[in-house]
Parts: sequence; structure tokens; C-alpha cells
Amino acid sequence: MTKKTSDKKTGQGNRLPVQDQPAKDWHWKDVLVALHKAGWSLRQLAIAHGYDDGAPLGEAARRPFPKAEGIIANALNLQPQVIWPSRYDTSGAPNRRRGPAPRRPDHFQANPIRITHKRNPQTVGAR
Repeated sequence: MTKKTSDKKTGQGNRLPVQDQPAKDWHWKDVLVALHKAGWSLRQLAIAHGYDDGAPLGEAARRPFPKAEGIIANALNLQPQVIWPSRYDTSGAPNRRRGPAPRRPDHFQANPIRITHKRNPQTVGAR
């Protein structure tokens, strides 16, 4: 079955099969509404899992955070990859880089020495 959508600019239809279109992450407001329908607020869910407030779980809205994603998904009786498909591969494993940061070359300086120009002591008080 194909889904037909029209392009406003060109007026031509998009005839991609529905299953070939990439899955999109849920909008954060949709996640919050689903939590409220399940009887949870973000703060209640966070406190139930040992956090002081809802801020740690809210991080899942802004960036990948596997622990928070799992807590939210469990409250909705879903898998995290259903809510955030872009953050997981087809096998359900997170598609994030893990491990230590890559080594930098030996010649790389993380904090280069800044050269500051000394003021001319004769002109400092002359203004």
C-alpha cells in the first residue's frame, strides 16, 4: 500500500511506500501526554526511581539518555526504540558511540598557550 502526499511547492505526489519512510521519534509533548494518560508525571516517575526531581528524565527530550529512556518507556509499557527509533538500531541496541574518547595526536594541545601583549608602562597612566 502506498501513501500519497502532495508537495505544496511542486504539486507532485510522493509515492513512497509507508514502510520505506523512516520512523520518527515521538514529539516530547506526545511522550508527556502518554505519561499523564498512564497516571504519571515526569516528576512522580523520577521520584519513584530515586531522583530528587524530574530534571534527569527530562534530559531524554534533549539528548540520548538510555537510563531515562528506559524508565519512561517502562512506565508506558513500551520499548525505548518505539518512542525514539532514531536512537536505536534495528536489533534494539543503542546506536551511540561508547567507550573512551578517541586519543588525540601527541602534537595536539588542548589548551594552547595564549600570548598576551604586555602594556607599555609609559602609556598606562597617560590617559
